[in-house]
Amino acid sequence: MNFKEIDPTQTVAQKEEEILNFWDSEEIFKKSIEIRNNSELFSFFDGPPFATGTPHYGHILQSITKDVVPRYWTMKGYKVPRKWGWDCHGLPIENIVEKELGYTHKKEIIELGVDKFNDICRSKVMEYASVWETVIRRMGRWADMKNAYKTMDLDYMESVWWVFKELWEKGLVYESYRSMHICPRCETTLSQSEVTEGYKDIKDLSVVAKFELVDEPGTFVLAWTTTPWTLIGNVALAVGKDIKYDKIEMISGEKYILAHDRLEIINDEYKVIDNIIGQDLVGKSYKPLFDYYIDDEKIQNRENGWKINAAEFVTTEDGTGVVHIAPAFGEDDMNLGKANNLPFIQHVGMDGIIRPEAGDFAGLSVKPSDDVQKTDVEIIKYLAGKNLLFSKAQYEHSYPHCWRCDTPLLNYATSSWFIKVTDLKDDALRLAKEINWSPKHIKDGRFGKWLEGARDWSISRQRFWASVIPLWRCECGQIKVIGSVNELEDLSGQKIKDLHKDKIDPVTFSCAKCGKEMHRIPDVLDTWFDSGSMAYAQIHYPFENEKEFEETFPADFIGEAQDQTRAWFYYLHILATAIKNKIAYKNVVVSGIILAEDGKKMSKKLKNYPDPVLMFDKYGADAVRLYILSSPVLQAENLNFSEKDLASLSSGMFRMLRNTYSFFLMYANLEGFQPSVNPKTENRNSNVLDQWILSELEILNQNVDEYMEKYELMKASRLFGDFIDNLSNWYLRRSRSRFKSDDEADKMAAFETLYAVLVRLAKTMAPFTPFVAEEIFKNLTGEQSVHLQDFPKADQDMINKKLNEDMKIVRDLVEKGLAARAEAKIRTRQPLACATIKIEISSDLAEIMKDELNVKEVRVDKNLSEQIVLDTVLTPELEAEGEYRDLVRQVQDLRKKAGLSPADKIELFVNNNFEKQNIIEKFKADLIKETNLLSIQNSDSKEGIWLGELA
Repeated sequence: MNFKEIDPTQTVAQKEEEILNFWDSEEIFKKSIEIRNNSELFSFFDGPPFATGTPHYGHILQSITKDVVPRYWTMKGYKVPRKWGWDCHGLPIENIVEKELGYTHKKEIIELGVDKFNDICRSKVMEYASVWETVIRRMGRWADMKNAYKTMDLDYMESVWWVFKELWEKGLVYESYRSMHICPRCETTLSQSEVTEGYKDIKDLSVVAKFELVDEPGTFVLAWTTTPWTLIGNVALAVGKDIKYDKIEMISGEKYILAHDRLEIINDEYKVIDNIIGQDLVGKSYKPLFDYYIDDEKIQNRENGWKINAAEFVTTEDGTGVVHIAPAFGEDDMNLGKANNLPFIQHVGMDGIIRPEAGDFAGLSVKPSDDVQKTDVEIIKYLAGKNLLFSKAQYEHSYPHCWRCDTPLLNYATSSWFIKVTDLKDDALRLAKEINWSPKHIKDGRFGKWLEGARDWSISRQRFWASVIPLWRCECGQIKVIGSVNELEDLSGQKIKDLHKDKIDPVTFSCAKCGKEMHRIPDVLDTWFDSGSMAYAQIHYPFENEKEFEETFPADFIGEAQDQTRAWFYYLHILATAIKNKIAYKNVVVSGIILAEDGKKMSKKLKNYPDPVLMFDKYGADAVRLYILSSPVLQAENLNFSEKDLASLSSGMFRMLRNTYSFFLMYANLEGFQPSVNPKTENRNSNVLDQWILSELEILNQNVDEYMEKYELMKASRLFGDFIDNLSNWYLRRSRSRFKSDDEADKMAAFETLYAVLVRLAKTMAPFTPFVAEEIFKNLTGEQSVHLQDFPKADQDMINKKLNEDMKIVRDLVEKGLAARAEAKIRTRQPLACATIKIEISSDLAEIMKDELNVKEVRVDKNLSEQIVLDTVLTPELEAEGEYRDLVRQVQDLRKKAGLSPADKIELFVNNNFEKQNIIEKFKADLIKETNLLSIQNSDSKEGIWLGELA
């Protein structure tokens, strides 16, 4: 066979596009699955992205991981379906629509109409789908995007309803009124995991306010807060019953009460006039800072308000040792309010706007995004004007923001539906021990600790474009949970074609208890409920595909970034624990985040990173893939993306591989090499370099296999660079002369070895670098595709660990010997008499060492103080040989400048006055053979030496 040589005019991107077209036309992805139809199934759950923008490096990172693992297990003989999915619901879509409509408040959506709003959301969901398909294809990822699931599809949403009903019937769903984080812009609650995603360092204002005791005019209890806007809703103060408090008197005559351990906050002169235990303060009344609610008859339990209470959460670590209590705006506050029947004052709406009854401040946003201190400043001015402000200060702290719209969140008491995660925690922790994590520290670290601290999951959202909570309620208190479309159709008598809020809210049916109409509660589901349900909903389980579900659950593999330990990974696990009492996945690859080169977040606005598609086209998708795979980002660490490092990989490892491949093609065609069907190994095994590289190949294969089975992708990916360096810079460089040798057996052994290595290497690299692997394999074997092959199994009989270790020693000695040459200022082409080393090596390795160091002999002296010593004394004979080597280099440089190939035979002309005429005469036969000359002719037409015409 004649091998197709590399087209030097074709770019890497053009070659990859050619391979992509081949995969498409020959349906190689489809075939790779179909040829294993009767094989064991390997299941993979793909966390779906939003198609609301173009793919960024985070998506590319995940897509590379999600391609390498399925490709590997396919080649291991498994059937690996790869169903794509689209995330369609939630705030990401809603926020895009609101921005386009110019909306800033939820009420504007209601005025527009939920049906119209949802229609617009639906139109935006797949806006960038075609771009995604192009980019995913370009990076070489194989995924079934034609049969993708969408979380907005009827089948998917019906399975979500089934999941909810399963939880309901297990007694794991309940409604409660409690303090939670809300986004005032989106006017909805957020779950624990969502809150953790958006913390930012901001500067707030803290105040120490003065609360005057009713029975001691002029005496003020000092309380500290970092949320001055909540002071309007204050109904109590809390002290520690065993904490020591002091009453102090200032020069002005005002008296203050605060914890003894917090007297450091008093900067002016004072004297202590009384010592008090916290318990003695309990029950004392004080005057409210604001009088808007003290006479409001709608406020219950007013008789218990504006008094001092004892609470265990009070400390003296900061503040004054006295905590201001506003039950509507904090979990501890709310719990204390419930325990002591305190008034409940919620002077702020879900939109973050202060209500009309708080006269002086009505209409203000408590945490405006453009100036978070604005309303607090107004509160402070009011307090100062009433002589109720003791002090104020700037206070920098980490504060939660909405993960989608970036609005500061509020701690706010409201009603929500919850999943009893705390009831599931013991089982969830037990099952989590079965999961294999890569890297391993995530298991008991980031994921394990989050699971240990898990709280009940708030699943209800007060939004529009999402799966709805399938719960209907009657005014008599009766509740009905619907688990399927058929069930709702039977109850309502209506045909159900869509399960979104605008279509389902009007659907009613009669209450079985009282006969009145039952209406769906208005809330929708947290979109993480959609995501956590994907194991069932992607195949419309349990309504169909029951056998497929049993075969694919739990998934053999999933992968995402480390933030999903508190999100998708977590919710999949919680729902699987609740519904199936099983794990949802067996193996997880957790990545870090790709940042810009300067360590900052990648930003389109700042243009601080190169476009990923341009990187594919400039360096090749294979190079981008391996650059990312071999980086610490696959160990859940962050990667500062560097084009310089990517370029280095492209011009380093990939260039070496292509040069080695190109060398083989050129000489194989030149020599007419035909690979044997059953190559004899005895010839190549007689050569120490062949033995060594084949042993290294088997070790590479073995180690890649071992790491991939453990899902340690970074370790597997990093092995290729060293092997290709060994192949190119040691094996091929040391073997070049063998490929044009007169020793036919040795020449064929070199060809068979390099051929075997390249074919096997292509198979081993195929999951990681699918393009170059395909190019090499197809061309060398004539078979259809490397991706239809089995992953090679390491041949233990071919591994010679001692030879591998000895070769490392030799290379190290050579490196030291070359350094000694450089120190002695003796060029490498100058032969030396001898190198003396400290350890015994085989005669074959000694020959390699002699050639590398250009010495006549290698001796062993075990008493040597150093690893290697060179004899640097130059005899006239050695100097003459050195001049000959310089001459060879001159001729080869002339050949290169003339654009001639090594196979081109030419004549060399030498001027009679050429200063090295004597060297030419002495080494004439060697020079003709080594530089592939026809002859050497004398001529005076030019100075020095020059090449003649081609033969």
